[in-house]
Amino acid sequence: MKRPPRAVLLLFLVLCLVGPRRVRCEKPPVVRVGAIFTHDSVIGRCAKAAMEAAVADVNADPAILNGTELRLTMEDANCSVFMGSIETFKVIGEEVVAIIGSQSSAIAHMITEIVDNLQVPLISYSATDPTLSAQQFPFFVRTAQSDSYQMAAMADLIDYYGWKDVVAVYIDDEFGRNGIYALSDELEKRMMKISYKLPLPVQYDSRHIMDALNNSKIFGPRVYVVHANLDPAFRIFTIAQELQMMGSDYVWLATDWVSATLDSLSPKNQTSIEIMKGVVALRPHTPDSVRKRAFIARWRDMQTKGLTRSGLNTYGLCAYDTVWAVAYAIDRYINENGNFTFTFRDALYDEKTKDMWLGKLKVFDGGSLLLKKLLQLNFTGLTGQIYFNAERNVPSGGYDVINIVQREIRLVGFWSNETGLSVLAPKNIEGGQSSYTREDQKLHDVTWPSGKTEIPRGWVVADSERPLRIGVPNRFSFTGFVMENQSSHQFQGYCVDVFNEARNFVPYDVPYRFEAYGDGHSNPNYDGLTKMVADNEFDAAVGDIAIVTNRTKIVDFSQPFASSGLVIVAPIDNSKSSAWVFLQPFSAEMWVVTAASFVMIAVVIWILEHRVNNDFRGPPKRQLATMFLFSFSTLFKKNQEDTVSPLGRMVMVVWLFLLMVISSSYTASLSSILTVQQLSSPITGIDSLIASNWPIGYQVGSFAHSYLVESLYISPSRLIPLGSPEEYERALRLGPNHGGVAAIVDEQPYVDLFLSKHTQFGIIGQAFTSGGWGFAFQRGSPLAVDISTAILKLSESGKLQKIREKWFCKMACPSERGKDSEPEQLHLISFWGLFLLSGVISVGALLVFLIRVIRLFVQFKKQQMATTTLLSESSNRQCSDTFCKFLDFVDQKEDAIEKSMSRNGNAQQQIPSSTYEDVP
Repeated sequence: MKRPPRAVLLLFLVLCLVGPRRVRCEKPPVVRVGAIFTHDSVIGRCAKAAMEAAVADVNADPAILNGTELRLTMEDANCSVFMGSIETFKVIGEEVVAIIGSQSSAIAHMITEIVDNLQVPLISYSATDPTLSAQQFPFFVRTAQSDSYQMAAMADLIDYYGWKDVVAVYIDDEFGRNGIYALSDELEKRMMKISYKLPLPVQYDSRHIMDALNNSKIFGPRVYVVHANLDPAFRIFTIAQELQMMGSDYVWLATDWVSATLDSLSPKNQTSIEIMKGVVALRPHTPDSVRKRAFIARWRDMQTKGLTRSGLNTYGLCAYDTVWAVAYAIDRYINENGNFTFTFRDALYDEKTKDMWLGKLKVFDGGSLLLKKLLQLNFTGLTGQIYFNAERNVPSGGYDVINIVQREIRLVGFWSNETGLSVLAPKNIEGGQSSYTREDQKLHDVTWPSGKTEIPRGWVVADSERPLRIGVPNRFSFTGFVMENQSSHQFQGYCVDVFNEARNFVPYDVPYRFEAYGDGHSNPNYDGLTKMVADNEFDAAVGDIAIVTNRTKIVDFSQPFASSGLVIVAPIDNSKSSAWVFLQPFSAEMWVVTAASFVMIAVVIWILEHRVNNDFRGPPKRQLATMFLFSFSTLFKKNQEDTVSPLGRMVMVVWLFLLMVISSSYTASLSSILTVQQLSSPITGIDSLIASNWPIGYQVGSFAHSYLVESLYISPSRLIPLGSPEEYERALRLGPNHGGVAAIVDEQPYVDLFLSKHTQFGIIGQAFTSGGWGFAFQRGSPLAVDISTAILKLSESGKLQKIREKWFCKMACPSERGKDSEPEQLHLISFWGLFLLSGVISVGALLVFLIRVIRLFVQFKKQQMATTTLLSESSNRQCSDTFCKFLDFVDQKEDAIEKSMSRNGNAQQQIPSSTYEDVP
């Protein structure tokens, strides 16, 4: 009788200790997963059928969730953040372990806050907003590619065709704004930009589209990037066609909403794509596989049976893979942890909420663990390899680049984060962006809205309805640069001619209209002109506009077409010729050495030629005249006397070379002295001008005033404004001591024009600033680049110089007048090497001559002494002094000496019958 109670008690204890663990380890018969999306939408209709098919496949597969049914609870968000939030609370109340969705990025931002607090993983297959990050939303996972990849692909596509400015059309919500922000960042990396943004309301209609596109017609860029929600009617393109914005000047690029919409259309509705001819769009790339082809065939069968009305798009494939990802994660969770548990949390349940529906919400205890299992997945789905990176996104599989031509969707290439644009399909691998270049990119030809494959320019400067507004300074002085003809009201001048010639080199038509800036009674302020360009009051400015730092900060300038450095103008006098001007080229020591050289050459040549050349013999007066006439006449003509001796010829070769160099230098220096203009002002450059206290003139409206004051720190009290060339002349004539100025500082083109009519003034020193004149354009204007290229072509062809000569050189080009001071004299140091060479050669020749003569004299003396022994009667005819005998010997002709020596030699062999006779 006592055993039954013990047995019952033991059984009770076993159940109490073991029972809960067994319950925990038992597999649940049903696992609920929520799905929140908009049922009646392009993505929703496709995703619903795809998820239902995926649930059926999971429950039919015994290898996964064996014995547990996956049950999908679908709720309709109806495109509303509010309804999406309500439905989220509803499915969580049914104790779902995960939620698939949401379809919209805007709804995802809201419900992620809910699931984070309740620790229910949220897996989205279509929320592509790049700001949905794992750091902010730890329970958010995405099986669709983030728009950060898509915008990188779009930026590469824009860069590939060379466009720099685009217009963005987008939905003004988290999805649209954040996607366009990502595009803007990618474009900035490639030195491009979104020039204009056209946001549309979330619930936009045709009127909103019409107003936005109409307003964009006045913009220059014609490249439109459309980032919108899926719209089966393609209202944006329909209205663009009505506004004639699908023509040759326009480019339309679209994100993957176009491809998803097109893929979802049934064959009956394919005719609507005709309005999008020429559009280029992106489509998430999914690699081809046997499973994918089988599912596409299955989908067609579902359409035939009426199970779905939607075509299969990429988001449908992602939805199918998402269900399988959740199923795999649940299967691993159950195998390791058994059943799922939910508990109340004090943070959500208190006295204020216990009677409310919110108080009935439970926290999923295994949410973090299920999320971990989800992030550890790595399997092959319909869209490729499925696994999650550190940002909890699937890796980018790349994008297809499609082109809509009539009713056909053509694949023109691919994009991947590894290789950029290519005609080869990308590999489904994860990695950072490679350093590919624009030259590495390649796509097939695209047919644009014009129906042509030629790449559109992508922007329009102006058209006949809205020509380019070009501001032109209406000057009071120096009107040769730019002026308005009062009778015809046409602008003319140097700057206008340069612009018109440059416009001829621009490969497209530029309708424009000149508008005067200034009243014509005084020179306008050029800083104000450039500011009007920056403020969009003018599209550009043409004139004598100096390119200076403060202006380049607000506008873009073309290539400079004229140098405009600041120069100093002062009075000058022509140098007066005097009776002794011919002495100025050489310094005194140069003249002395040159004269001494002539004397030296005369003596050397006479010594070398006297014994062998009859032209250098005769009476002493004749020889002296011949000696010096020969030397000095080498300057002008060929000498009547020829050199005979080899030593004399050698000396003459070196001397004539020296004489050629000296005479050429003398001629050049004398010519410079006779033509150069001498400065009459003590100012020699900008340093001496700053150091003085004299007044300085400057042109009204020029940047010279600000430069002198702000950069050179010259007191403003010293600066005198001058408004015309007449005022220039009067101020310079009066001088600093009589109410005028010591010098004028102005830009060189103005000075050139002034000096062409006033030759009594000149430029002092060199330009002390570097700069130029250019045409001003609004920041980012592509016309600035094309005009710059045209100016370079003008310069290379010589037309720019011809225009300058036409306006600056009507009398003479005076830009070099007065730049140099008096030429320096030529000094001995410049020629001492030549003089030294000539002297060495001359002395060497004399030494050789003397050695030879002494040797002959010794031989002659020996013969004479021998003859004297045999013929004592000839001794009275010899000189007693040896030196006199040597001089006498040198003075004799060489051939006579040789004959005498020959006779003396014969006398030594025979008894001579006669004595030695002097040679006359």
